[in-house]
Amino acid sequence: MTNASNHNPQSADGAEMVPEQKAISPRAALVGVALLLLVALVLGGLGILRRSHADTVLAERTQELAPPTVAVAVAKTGAPVDSFVLPGNVTAFTDSPIYARTSGYVTHWYFDIGAKVKKGALLAEIATPELDQQLSQARADLVTAQANANNARIQAERYSGLVQSNAVSRQDTDTFVNQAAATAGAVRSAQANVRRLSELQSFEKVYAPFDGVVTARSIDTGQLINQGAAQQGTGQSASTELFHLQAVQTLRVYTNLPQIYSQSVKRGMKVDLTFAEHAGKVFQGTLVRTADAIDPASRTLLVEIDVDNRKGELMPGSLAQVHFKTPPSVPVFVVPSAALIFRKEGMRIGTVVSSSEGTKARLVPVTIGQDDGATVQIVSGLVGTDKVIQDPPDSLIDGERVTVVNPDNSSDAGGQ
Repeated sequence: MTNASNHNPQSADGAEMVPEQKAISPRAALVGVALLLLVALVLGGLGILRRSHADTVLAERTQELAPPTVAVAVAKTGAPVDSFVLPGNVTAFTDSPIYARTSGYVTHWYFDIGAKVKKGALLAEIATPELDQQLSQARADLVTAQANANNARIQAERYSGLVQSNAVSRQDTDTFVNQAAATAGAVRSAQANVRRLSELQSFEKVYAPFDGVVTARSIDTGQLINQGAAQQGTGQSASTELFHLQAVQTLRVYTNLPQIYSQSVKRGMKVDLTFAEHAGKVFQGTLVRTADAIDPASRTLLVEIDVDNRKGELMPGSLAQVHFKTPPSVPVFVVPSAALIFRKEGMRIGTVVSSSEGTKARLVPVTIGQDDGATVQIVSGLVGTDKVIQDPPDSLIDGERVTVVNPDNSSDAGGQ
C-alpha cells in the first residue's frame, strides 16, 4: 500500500507541483549583512594588531642588533722604549767616477779593481796626437803674434817721438799706437790658448784624486775615449768612465730616524752597528750630522753615522743594523696590530667609554713606536685605564654605540 504522503501533489495535467517558498524580509537581510561586516572588521582588526606586534618586535630586535659587537681589553703597559734598531745603508766616505778630460786612445792602465791607491797615483795614460798638433800650432801662432806686437810697438814709439816735432801727423801716430795695443791683445789671447792646450795635454795622464780603492775599471789598452761626461743636449757621444774610486778608510752609514725619536739623538753620540756577515761582532760609529729637517713624505730624520774602517772589514753598499739607545720618556702601551685603525686623519685606536646613553666607541689619535708585526707599541695617545677594541670593524665611527662582549677580560690584550 503506497503512502500518499511521499508524493507531491500533481496538477490536472500530471505535472509535479513545487510548494511555494516564504520570502525573506528586508529586516532579516540587513541583519545578515551587518553580521558579515562585523565579522570582517573583527578579522581585519586582529590582522592589523598581529602585524603591528610583529613590526614592534622586529624594530626592537633590529635596535638590539644595530650596535656592532666588539671585544675589548685593558691597555697593557709595555717595557720603556730605551733602544731600537733601524736598517742603515753603508756608503764610501768619498765615491767618485773618474773620467778623461781629453779625448784619445788609452796607451796604458796601471790599476785594476780592488787595488788600493794613494792620492796622486798614476792610473792611466792617454795618447792625444791631434791635441799635440794643436798645441804646436798654438805655440807657433804665439810666436807670430809676439813678432807682430813687437813691430807695432816699435812703430808706435817712433811715431810718438816724431809727433812732438810735427814730423808726422797726429792721425798716423794714433793709428800705430792703436795697432800696438791690438797686437799686444793678440799676444795675450795666443798665450791663453797655449795654456789651455797645455792643460788639456797634461790630462793625458790620469791621477787618483784621493786615497781609495778602485772598485771598477771600464777601459782597456787601445780603447778610444771621449773627453769628460757627455751632457744631454750637447750632441756629444757618451763618455766612458775610466775608473770608479771609493775612499773606504771611513764609511758613512745613513738611516732614517722616526720623527718621535728625532729629539733623542745628538751629534757626537756613539751608536752600535751590526752586520749579517759579522755575526756576534759589534762595530761602533759616531753620529756626525743630521739633515735637521723631517722628510714630509716619510716623517723621518736622515742621520749620518761614520764608522772607522781602516782594517777593511766593512764594505760600502752593505746593509747595517743601527742600534739606537734613548732614555725612556713616556709610558708605553702594547696593543695588537689588528687594533690599529688607518684613517685619512691619521692613525687611530678604538676605545670604549660608558655613558648614560650606553657604551660608545671613541677613536683616539696615537703615535706608534716599535712594531714586530703582531703587536705595536703606543708611545702616546693611551692611558692605563683605556679599554682597547681588539679588532675594530672598518665601519666604526667615533661616538657610535657598541656592544661589548668581554668588558672585563684582558687576556686578549697585546702582550710583549
